[in-house]
Amino acid sequence: MHKEQITLAITGASGARYGLRLLRWLNEANYHTHVLFSEAGRVVLSMEDDIELPKNPAKQKEILVSKLGLNGDLISCWSNTNWKSPVASGSSAPSRMVVCPCSTGSLSAIATGASNNLIERGADVVLKEQGTLIVVPRETPYSLIHIENMRNLTLAGAVIIPASPGFYNKPESIEELVDFVVSRILDKLDIENDLSNRWGYEQGKEVKEEAK
Repeated sequence: MHKEQITLAITGASGARYGLRLLRWLNEANYHTHVLFSEAGRVVLSMEDDIELPKNPAKQKEILVSKLGLNGDLISCWSNTNWKSPVASGSSAPSRMVVCPCSTGSLSAIATGASNNLIERGADVVLKEQGTLIVVPRETPYSLIHIENMRNLTLAGAVIIPASPGFYNKPESIEELVDFVVSRILDKLDIENDLSNRWGYEQGKEVKEEAK
């Protein structure tokens, strides 16, 4: 097993492409990724990216490796009910986990410590072990319930990164918008990346002149 491990959960919010891009980048950077899909996450993936994933984890891995051009040695797919997965225990789970995108249902379950499936349990393990849990909600508008759940997760130590791409880099494609968010996720994972231009560097000259 590669020493650099991260858990990635893709749930039923719109924006499955954020999760796929993160998975591809981590794979290219030689991070071993434990991948979990919720039932709704597989439905959204089919609708938005035309990727049909079965319930069987081995077949999920086969399809992801083929569709995304991944190194199969650096990806493990787990059933969302497989309690024997290393993700389920603080003695073996990766210390970093990203839920991207995160549905408001998953947000609620994680915030209350429900642990009714492997995604929820995995997030609970990372929080209790004081690791890094990043939650990427994609919903609009947010209700007070959603906001309170995000507040509670923040108080518990999680990092909330809404899927809200910036436009100051004048993006010309959907991929650039996706990379903006993925870059911020990687930043919070303490992983160096150059997926998106940094504020003040692309037009550094103009910024310096304005500061005079």
